[in-house]
Amino acid sequence: MVATHLAAVFSKLQTLSTSDHASVASMNLFVALLCACIVIGHLLEENRWMNESITALIIGLFTGVIILLTSGGKSSHLLVFSEDLFFIYLLPPIIFNAGFQVKKKQFFRNFITIMMFGAVGTLISCTVISLGVIQFFKEMDIGSFDIGDFLAIGAIFAATDSVCTLQVLNQDETPLLYSLVFGEGVVNDATSVVLFNAIQSFDLTNINPRIALEFMGSFLYLFLTSTLLGVAVGLLSAYIIKKLYFGRHSTDREFALMMLMAYLSYIMAELFYLSGILTVFFCGIVMSHYTWHNVTESSRVTTKHAFATLSFVFETFIFLYVGMDALDIEKWRFVNDSPGTSVAVSSVLLALVMAGRAAFLFPLSFLSNLAKKSASEKISLREQIVIWWAGLMRGAVSMALAYNQFTRAGHTQLRSNAIMITSTISIVLFSTVVFGMLTKPLIRLLLPHPKATTSMLSDPSTPKSITVPFLGSGQDSFEDGAAIPRPSSIRAFLTTPTHTVHHYWRKFDDAFMRPVFGGRGFVPFVPGSPTERSEHNQPQWQ
Repeated sequence: MVATHLAAVFSKLQTLSTSDHASVASMNLFVALLCACIVIGHLLEENRWMNESITALIIGLFTGVIILLTSGGKSSHLLVFSEDLFFIYLLPPIIFNAGFQVKKKQFFRNFITIMMFGAVGTLISCTVISLGVIQFFKEMDIGSFDIGDFLAIGAIFAATDSVCTLQVLNQDETPLLYSLVFGEGVVNDATSVVLFNAIQSFDLTNINPRIALEFMGSFLYLFLTSTLLGVAVGLLSAYIIKKLYFGRHSTDREFALMMLMAYLSYIMAELFYLSGILTVFFCGIVMSHYTWHNVTESSRVTTKHAFATLSFVFETFIFLYVGMDALDIEKWRFVNDSPGTSVAVSSVLLALVMAGRAAFLFPLSFLSNLAKKSASEKISLREQIVIWWAGLMRGAVSMALAYNQFTRAGHTQLRSNAIMITSTISIVLFSTVVFGMLTKPLIRLLLPHPKATTSMLSDPSTPKSITVPFLGSGQDSFEDGAAIPRPSSIRAFLTTPTHTVHHYWRKFDDAFMRPVFGGRGFVPFVPGSPTERSEHNQPQWQ
């Protein structure tokens, strides 16, 4: 009896040990593949067709094929996909770095246009895609979907992935274009996730005007509260570091506090069922404007490179895994009997993605141009085509939302759900590889000799990094630049609203915000600190 029990325990321990060893082996291979992606991406830096995201995706595909063959067709990936892994661990550093490294002056100068594209445009795109799938899917032998599923499909495929385009565009040569593509990409991701969560939380089987109003109210509430939470956490970090000035004793502590409070903003948003993406993005913007200037010089160097490196590695990780997961045999087995249906669904969805993007981008660009007096600030037709093209690619956000809607713990036993997963994988692969490879030639064709606009260039106040293409040779802030004439009338305010808001923001920031939260020119002065040595010639504010 005892011998049998001991044998069972030993067998269980041996199985556990084997399982642990398999996990270690999988992680070893995955890390080695990440290294390969970085090396090969560097070697193909000047290639006309390739970029780092496409390289990681193709390496993931080849690795998936090899694993599929060696496992006898049982599996194609090393790790099981989990939307929790993506949303809780991989996405926050990427979005935070986007906010932390953003050129704030350029971003907020085009803030209204970015919000139109990223928020209003996403809602229009979601509507077009949802109406399209309701119309076309009824004629296809897919399965039963309710109105909530159709709306969720609209939100899933309204989420863009403009990484490929951003890797090609040059911030200094095309500052307006880069700002619009970058800003729209972040706001679009946040809007898509907020919209998806709102769809899941409402009973949409019987839609009426009251439910529609409640839905829009919930959407706006999530949007605004998420933004305010990010700003609040960013300001709190700036105040704590300014008052306590950890650099007197340990630069590691101030860097650790910045990193942990940035992640805390995301986790708090998820805890209160808000949008973590919006929260951590605006937390990054506030930290770069205030907190970053309150730390020592060595911590500034550490933070800007550490955040950029984490973002780069996690982006590569995501594309590598998406490539490997594309050959998941479990999902493809369900569509073996009707490959034509899967191809038709993918084709319809891709066409709706293109139509949905065109439905908002060109009309909203026309409206944006009407409000701008300067020709240099208007979006030309060629730039509109590039922005339209940049938003055609779909990536990890679409994958994660599709898994959330159509699988349970990464698995599905329903044919209709499997078709949607395989269609999502197909669109992500096709759009990233094909559209991504055509991005460089298209931009060179449409924008052969881009010229930097002097009025758009920014100044040195945002942390920059040579590893992130968005960060040019100059940095920017709210506070610099040529003197902005004070508006003398309502007419002047209406003709130059952005400059006017910028003028009053600078006055408010200098008078109230910086004395409390720090920032450039208001950093505490500690004898012998790196900050003192680097800024002893600059005026200090107590």
